[in-house]
Parts: sequence; C-alpha cells; structure tokens
Amino acid sequence: MFNVFLAGGGADVGTTGIWGTVIWMVVFFGIFYFIAIRPQKKQEKEHALLIQSAAIGDSVLTTSGFYGVIIDVMDEIVIVEFGNNKNCRIPMKKSAIVQLEKPGQAKEEVATDKKDKKDKK
Repeated sequence: MFNVFLAGGGADVGTTGIWGTVIWMVVFFGIFYFIAIRPQKKQEKEHALLIQSAAIGDSVLTTSGFYGVIIDVMDEIVIVEFGNNKNCRIPMKKSAIVQLEKPGQAKEEVATDKKDKKDKK
C-alpha cells in the first residue's frame, strides 16, 4: 500500500518500491538500535567500571543474591567472604558482582537522608 503512495500514482512502481523498502528498513534498524543495542552497551560500560573499582573490604551483591565482603582481588577472580564465618570464602569471577558498596558509602547516604528530612520540616 505504501508503495503506491511512494510511486506517485503507479509510474514505475518497481524502482520506487525498492527504495521505499530500503528506507523503511533503515528506519526500523535505527529504532531497534536506540531501543535495544545502545542501552545494553551503556549498561556494559557501567558494569565494567563497577568491576574495575572493586577493592578489598567492599561489600558486594552477587548474581546469585548473596551479600559478602571482598577479601582478595586478583586479575579475573575475587574471593568473597559470606557472613561472619571465616570458613565461608568463595572464589568467583568478577563478572558475578552485581552491586558494589564502599565501606563508608552507606553511612554517608544515611546521614544525608536524615539531614534532608530535617530540612523539610
């Protein structure tokens, strides 16, 4: 149906139909790029920065849902201690880290939240 409108009333429908199809394909690829590919690449960059900033003593959330503390950092592997039991140390790939929290970060966030609540009153 769109080919008839692009052809200008039916003159030489074959050539114009091909260019109309190419234009629609480019438009759909552009939409697909901005909806699917671009946000995924942005998320991959953020995760890479998160992994690079991992240091000893940081609290982490793993992909399996466990919270722990990093006790050793190597090239591709971190050793995470889960709970207070010193026997529960598990080596895992850095890519298994989902969230990272620096030791003083939680206290700062709580302090700013309390200050914001006082300012609102």
